[in-house]
Amino acid sequence: MAAFLKPAGGPAPEDENLGLEGFHALDQMTEAFAAQATGGLSPAALTLAFFDWSLHLAASPGKRAEIAYKAVRKTSRLLNHAVTAALDPSTPPCIEPLPGDNRFRGDAWRKPPYSLWAQAFLLNQQWWHNVTHEVPGVSPHHQDVVAFTARQILDMFSPSNIPLANPEVVRKTLDSGGANLVQGVKNWAEDVSRQSAGRPLVGAETFVAGRDVAVTPGKVVFRNRLIELIQYAPATETVLAEPVLIVPAWIMKYYILDLSPQNSLIRYLVAQGHTVFCVSWRNPDASDRDLAFDDYRALGVMAALDAVAAIVPGRKIHAAGYCLGGTLLSITAAAMARAKDDRLASITLLAAQTDFTEPGELALFIDDSQLNFLESMMWNRGYLAADQMAGAFQLLRSNDLVWSRIVHDYLMGERSPMIDLMAWNADSTRMPARMHGEYLRRLYLDNELAAGRLMVDGRPAALQNIRAPFFVVGTERDHVAPWRSVYKIHALAETAVTFVLTSGGHNAGIVSEPGHSGRHFRNATREAGDVILTPDEWAAAAAAEEGSWWPVWSDWLAARSAPERVAPPGIGAPDLDYGALEDAPGSYVLQR
Repeated sequence: MAAFLKPAGGPAPEDENLGLEGFHALDQMTEAFAAQATGGLSPAALTLAFFDWSLHLAASPGKRAEIAYKAVRKTSRLLNHAVTAALDPSTPPCIEPLPGDNRFRGDAWRKPPYSLWAQAFLLNQQWWHNVTHEVPGVSPHHQDVVAFTARQILDMFSPSNIPLANPEVVRKTLDSGGANLVQGVKNWAEDVSRQSAGRPLVGAETFVAGRDVAVTPGKVVFRNRLIELIQYAPATETVLAEPVLIVPAWIMKYYILDLSPQNSLIRYLVAQGHTVFCVSWRNPDASDRDLAFDDYRALGVMAALDAVAAIVPGRKIHAAGYCLGGTLLSITAAAMARAKDDRLASITLLAAQTDFTEPGELALFIDDSQLNFLESMMWNRGYLAADQMAGAFQLLRSNDLVWSRIVHDYLMGERSPMIDLMAWNADSTRMPARMHGEYLRRLYLDNELAAGRLMVDGRPAALQNIRAPFFVVGTERDHVAPWRSVYKIHALAETAVTFVLTSGGHNAGIVSEPGHSGRHFRNATREAGDVILTPDEWAAAAAAEEGSWWPVWSDWLAARSAPERVAPPGIGAPDLDYGALEDAPGSYVLQR
């Protein structure tokens, strides 16, 4: 029996530690198996949230009385509206949908009985918002989880999702003799078949990287186990002396910034006389499970910077990062500043967060319990699968990405034409288990970057050390990186920050080419030492402008470059092991 006892005052024997790892592995296997049944959501996280809410609601008689009172009031409003609408069909609704909710916008929803069903649903939705919010004592995170879950359940029973309660579906069925429902079943069967076979959405195959999208001419000039670096061919006789390096997010393929020729940000920059390089991330598999978050900095951003500096020697580099790539770039820039590496001329962050205290609705899926569950899932596979991440994003916008598609494709029997942005969105990548776990825990949970506790090479990577100017873009309807969260860079950077708030969402706001109708943006610069405004103060002070923000960025880069233009640099630097390996878009972007 003494063999099983830990010696007093000494470390546990190595053999004992090895044996204890089996207990931890058992927990991980159990959670990984449970994840298959829950779609990756932690039952413990949901249970804790509802337990917190229900206990505090039970202990709050005033709150219970309030929601009972509101239930009576809303019922009275609905009954009064029903009577008034019966006497006068032109009576306006007693409640309007929330902004962005287009389920009941059609004229058919203004006529009884459909109008009454829609009004009843919206009043019920509002009441449940009251029930799940402002319960005394409930933690904000648990409140958000409960409210989100309640909203998802309510949306399942929306009248718009029920064939006989949706006037548009009823009309379509009567006009077509039920052909729409037959076609809807065919569409559903086709989608299920494609999903089970791992094939993309219908029509996505018409957008192939290197043929239809990602067609800006260039060469792969560097490759390692994590990235390919693409250098794009010049389109002007002379170019700005300082090159531009783009670091996209590794969660998706890089060509979000090089879609079709008419909406390619990379092609636009090249046409303006910029020498552009772009990182293309490798799609990792189980063999890459131990790649660390710092490997993405060292093998990704730093390796790319070294290559660009060798190909365009003696010039500083304008570095730009999109989404997670922007967060990684900011960490890299902070580490470079601490090491007195001054190769960066400027830093551009496109829909990228540096402070994660208010990261948006994605935080619903990130707490200690959920992250432990997620790490067990990744331990089982060695990576986070693309479909697992896609499911979380779809839940965040279930009305737009799930229910509206079900109604359109399966009840109406129609298909929306595939566009390049939708095809790219279906072309996602995997993420190594260790890297993704470190990223979520160190940034989302512990907020180490904003707190100045994120260590790189044993030294803190503090954004306050950066002296290069920032150009930062937020988008008005971003559910991944909310613009007010992106705006927090003002409180972290001690250098000049030019902030742009553009219309659109996380993707469409960035892919905002000149000539795209309905686009607008706000733009203002805070110089170092200026007073920091709140986001709402900034938005009130910055005048709105029509059009695309792309020309503003291009001019901003030019203003921070050498005044004289130069002859374009050669493609690669073969004598320095940066020769042209193959044509853009390279091979990593084609990996499945």
